[in-house]
Amino acid sequence: MKLIHTADWHLGQSFHGQERHAEHRAFLTWLLDTLLEHRADALLVAGDIFDVVNPSLRAQELLYDFIVSAHERLPRLDIVLIAGNHDSGNRIELPAPLMRRLRTHALGRVSWLDDGRLNAQRLLVPLTDETGETRAWCLALPFLRPAEVTGSALAKHDDERAPSDTPNDYVAGISRVHGQLIEAARERREPGQALVAMSHAHLHGAAVSEASERPIVIGGEESISAALFPPEIAYVALGHLHRAQQVGEPRIRYSGSPLPLDFSEVAYPHQVVEVTLDGESLADTQAIPVPRPVAMHRIGPGPLDRVLAELGALDNDPGLARELWPWLEVRVELEGPIPDLRARVEAALKDKALRLLRLERRLPTVEGDTTAARIDLESLGPRRLFERTWESRWGEPPAEEVLADFDTLRQEVLDADDTDPSAREARP
Repeated sequence: MKLIHTADWHLGQSFHGQERHAEHRAFLTWLLDTLLEHRADALLVAGDIFDVVNPSLRAQELLYDFIVSAHERLPRLDIVLIAGNHDSGNRIELPAPLMRRLRTHALGRVSWLDDGRLNAQRLLVPLTDETGETRAWCLALPFLRPAEVTGSALAKHDDERAPSDTPNDYVAGISRVHGQLIEAARERREPGQALVAMSHAHLHGAAVSEASERPIVIGGEESISAALFPPEIAYVALGHLHRAQQVGEPRIRYSGSPLPLDFSEVAYPHQVVEVTLDGESLADTQAIPVPRPVAMHRIGPGPLDRVLAELGALDNDPGLARELWPWLEVRVELEGPIPDLRARVEAALKDKALRLLRLERRLPTVEGDTTAARIDLESLGPRRLFERTWESRWGEPPAEEVLADFDTLRQEVLDADDTDPSAREARP
């Protein structure tokens, strides 16, 4: 039996203010072709399907068009979706009755029985082969928010105790939920059927991204132990961390995000994972690289001359449709002020089919920086405040021409206020 494991699609992501529908559409087209080519029996999507809890209509259309197309081309394919921390569990489950007719199971929330135990049966999804025979059970556990697993009857239930070394109530609650779901799966399975777990969580020892992953729990320890998944779980399909990786052993894997979600992820091996099961056991895993529909360039950090030279050497394809122009981040190390920095960078990009999304100025460290000192803004005045800020950044006072530019800009702002009646009324 073959499964394809993916996660962290983040459909509808706004990338520095730019939409990425063309990239997401290209990925989903490739994914459908890949499912056909590899004759997959099931597709597992381990959370963060959307980028925000209220995704745009276009983002939702991408998902539902994909599900319909997958069912049309692969009528026996099972699709299992779980909500991640970026998703609304209620939104993921809202069309669930319709999606089940397309062999798609959408799990967004957990629920409890009257005695406080997990309603585990609704989270157990049968995975069938091309003949329709159940070959595995998917333990589809959506992202668990703290309010769902702390202070509830579940947290006080004595039948399943979390390990004594769990760092807080939240992690202890997650541990109990996993334990009860695994116990229910043991009772449900028949000989020869594999167990496959899905979870959207942060495991101990896993590598996080530089800048793009939102903490699951603000201000608290959130990671859980891979020991929650006993050896009888043939494969663990994880979501949340964007770097593709295994955690401790080959059967426990993050597929990673299929597209870079930040410039810090530009060098990641973006992929989906093909999982082959043989009876109750894992037979093989293979990474399938995801082609990048839109290139992403990260230039620098370095001095301006070197950065401009690197920009000039970038490949250019003026025939590309604008929605496929590469994304670009430029990082410049400055030794002194360059007021026309953006203009010089944009001049180097003139007539190039590139989209500059971010220009980062890396300022020199100045000894004796006093910007944190308490000052009286009213007595200081705008011009003196500008002078002090400039000197703290650059280690020297601003030149006369810089001050002249500041005075001109300030006067333009004042003049604009004078022509705006609402601004005059609002001014104290």
